[in-house]
Amino acid sequence: MATTAASSSKMEMNPRGIPRAPFVADVAEYIAGKNGDVEGVVKTFQETSAKYRYMELSLQQRRKALTTKIPDIDQTLNVVKYLQLRRRKAAGEEITEETDGDEDDDLDDLEEPTEEGALKTLFELNDTLYAEAEIEETGEVGIWLGANTMLLYPLDEANELLSTKLAAAKKSLEETVEDLEWLREQVTVMDVNFARVHNWDVKR
Repeated sequence: MATTAASSSKMEMNPRGIPRAPFVADVAEYIAGKNGDVEGVVKTFQETSAKYRYMELSLQQRRKALTTKIPDIDQTLNVVKYLQLRRRKAAGEEITEETDGDEDDDLDDLEEPTEEGALKTLFELNDTLYAEAEIEETGEVGIWLGANTMLLYPLDEANELLSTKLAAAKKSLEETVEDLEWLREQVTVMDVNFARVHNWDVKR
């Protein structure tokens, strides 16, 4: 029966627990299973659609935040890799293509590390004003963790932390995009259900 099919479809969910919208194949049978209460069915459809749209809005905001966050993490990770590369070269370590090949791809815009000379950089004073500074290399780097909190990490630990966070953020973005596609499908199904029930009610 359509009612049974609808009930079972409500239990189907995507990997993040968002339920599938029930599709009403036989409107007359579905309405009969709801004691002929068309207004109640329409109200239920409207409430379900509103929930899907609310989830869609939340996920759109999450996608926007992740789209901004990922380049920031990636840029910070590139700087840490650059500092590691400078430190290894200053220590006389032989840098081969296998050890720094990936880093070169990410650090094309940075100066080539040299064994001598202080590390110079620009830091922001305000939106349009920068000052030059020399950085004393200590083998540690400060990373903002949020909530006005910064911690010092050894370069290797910072690399591991940022790599983990970057991978997690990319996975979260991928799942968010999948959930948005899923939600758009469910909203469409509910719109179709509403139209079918409305047209059936007008014709009877």
